[in-house]
Amino acid sequence: MPPVLGIDLGTSNSVVAVCEDGRVTIIADESGEKVQPSAVAFLPDGSVLVGSRAKAGLAQRPERTILSAKRLIGRRLSSDEVAQTRTRMGYEIVAADDGIGIKVDGDIHTLETISALILRHCRDLAETFLGTKADQAVITVPAYFNDNQRNATRRAGEIVGFDVLRIVNEPTAAAFSYGYGGNQTHRIAVYDLGGGTFDVSLLELGEGAIEVLATAGDTFLGGDDFDASIATTLAEGIEAKTGRDPRHDRAARLRLIATAEAAKIELSIAQTTQVELSALAGVPMTMKLRRTDFETAIKPYIDRTLSICQSALTDAALHVSEIDGVVLVGGSTRIPAVAEAVTQFFRRHPDQGIDPDLVVGVGAAVYAATLTAPSQSDRLLLDITPMSLRLATVGGFTEVIISRNAPIPTERTRLFTTAHDDQDRVSLRVYQGEEEQEIDNILLGEFVFSSLPSRRRGDVEIAVTFQLDADGIVQVTARDTETGQVAAGKVNMSIHQRHPTTPAVSLPAPATQ
Repeated sequence: MPPVLGIDLGTSNSVVAVCEDGRVTIIADESGEKVQPSAVAFLPDGSVLVGSRAKAGLAQRPERTILSAKRLIGRRLSSDEVAQTRTRMGYEIVAADDGIGIKVDGDIHTLETISALILRHCRDLAETFLGTKADQAVITVPAYFNDNQRNATRRAGEIVGFDVLRIVNEPTAAAFSYGYGGNQTHRIAVYDLGGGTFDVSLLELGEGAIEVLATAGDTFLGGDDFDASIATTLAEGIEAKTGRDPRHDRAARLRLIATAEAAKIELSIAQTTQVELSALAGVPMTMKLRRTDFETAIKPYIDRTLSICQSALTDAALHVSEIDGVVLVGGSTRIPAVAEAVTQFFRRHPDQGIDPDLVVGVGAAVYAATLTAPSQSDRLLLDITPMSLRLATVGGFTEVIISRNAPIPTERTRLFTTAHDDQDRVSLRVYQGEEEQEIDNILLGEFVFSSLPSRRRGDVEIAVTFQLDADGIVQVTARDTETGQVAAGKVNMSIHQRHPTTPAVSLPAPATQ
């Protein structure tokens, strides 16, 4: 059978792998690197660089190089997360027809297009390695991604021309990579702290099945925040000596972030590091950073992850003593303070047999093999939805249709009535989140059900059905119970339809140099 790729489409880095005859191969680039930076650079001639070559030129073309775009997917332009990203990155974030875009040389590139360029790079590497076309893929997303974000990821794959067999949660993929299962039942926690997002999933494995019991997370919490913490320290030191804050200059700000990231990596293996800042300060200057100071600065972020872990345990009605194993995922788990905090919280040392940067890509490839060659694995995946799906009602309130942690795929129907006499249409507004008020949840989209019969308020009964597929993507249908009239809509209004065979967006050509 044609190979099916497993792709970990990460915030900071991406990984592509393939599982053939039960053996997983991580596919490297021309330099032998198995981890590809999730970076895209738009060149003046209209071509693009992706991966290591894009990231390498960050300081020279800060306004043209896109990093951490995954953090922006599904967010409002006015959100605090977008404002934070603007202060850290050099590219211009603007409004686009379908939400947020990146503006370079007057052209607006959607976040889906950015993701698609990274996916195309992964596919090109795979096809060069395999010597054949690879047009099917399993793509991973954070477990706490909402419907908009999952739809955008699937759409990015379809822009490239992939037949996306499944959108799978990153922690679930990690469980596949470790090969948990067999006759003995295990409950494991997958702690996934990457560059931009954090997830924890609690899974029960054994007897041929992997069942997700609960999941929780924060899609704006990760290693980028640790880098920013160090960058703030360095910038304040430079300002104290020179009177100039390098964060006010776009190119200097990005060099500062890169310097901070390197210092973070060094502090993961050493107690102190000397940071050379002469190029940024404009005068001879070094700063000594201590691991203890770094750990103090990032402790609130680590504590936030542990609070989320406790929420997942509560949702699953489990005590920490009932967890049999812990798996660390994501490059940020290399930080000793993170690993130590996880060990103390779960009261056991994590399993660390697989590189945390590669574990999700490996699992995605293994899961892809189970979808296309079931003989390679007898494991059944029983996943859940991370957040409740809600319908807006009167007075700015919402009602839950599908509760968080409900098994997927699933379908739920609720009956509603009109709120006014002679009401001939209703607007169906669909939200994701845990709050009663509309304004406190994530709007996935809306559509209008019109031509209703003229009746008194409450006499027109509408059956609203939410269908949640195996990718965690929702379809909403409304039916007039009297006439049988039906209206349906993809509630994600930024992605009206899917076109798996005819991409609606053409990608710029990859650079040849």
